[in-house]
Amino acid sequence: MRNDGGDTIDSSAGGEPLAYIQGSGSILPGLETALEGREAGEKLAVRIVAKDAYGERNAALVQNVPRKSLATIGKIKVGTQFHARVTGGSRVMTITAVAQDEVTIDGNHPLAGQDLNFDVEVVDVRDATVEELAHGHVHGAGGHHH
Repeated sequence: MRNDGGDTIDSSAGGEPLAYIQGSGSILPGLETALEGREAGEKLAVRIVAKDAYGERNAALVQNVPRKSLATIGKIKVGTQFHARVTGGSRVMTITAVAQDEVTIDGNHPLAGQDLNFDVEVVDVRDATVEELAHGHVHGAGGHHH
């Protein structure tokens, strides 16, 4: 996965391939759509625009809070992530700036606002097992382990 600047954001090259269940929604929808019906040995380049990847950046998710309100999260430094309770659940927040008495936090996904480019090689296609379908993820190589 690369951004438009050509920077590699994530890669499975040299490691286990990513295993997932097609139709489970466990990978980006645009990537899942592009892989629908593909067969082992196929190679493809997929571009997913920001709105179909991790969404556009939402300025309302960036806010300044008093430093003392984050006393329970540990070390306060740029890049620190923590879960915050929000309406309807929780959201991962990232500290993006630290001042004397104020901290800027950002609830956008780190890849929000970025178009993403994937170079994909399908190495294997198989039917999911009954157990994998029940659990919603692949077991074994490239999948989850219990």
